[in-house]
Amino acid sequence: MTPKEFKSKPSWQLVATDDKMIPPPAQRLMSKRAGATVAETGGSHAVYVSKPKAVADLIKQAAVNVKVAAK
Repeated sequence: MTPKEFKSKPSWQLVATDDKMIPPPAQRLMSKRAGATVAETGGSHAVYVSKPKAVADLIKQAAVNVKVAAK
C-alpha cells in the first residue's frame, strides 16, 4: 500500500502509555499522521499481553465502525 492509500483506510491505534520502546508522544504523532482513531491505556510495549481487554475492546470498536464493501 502506498502512503496515500494507507491514509484513505480507517485505522485504530492503542497507545500504551507506559511503553518504554516507542514513547507515547511518538505513538500519538504517528496515530495522528495516519488519521487513526486513538484509544489509550496504561500498559507496556507488549500491550496485547499486558492489557488484552483494552486490545479486544478496540478491535470490537473497529469492527463495528468499518463497513465492508460488497463484492
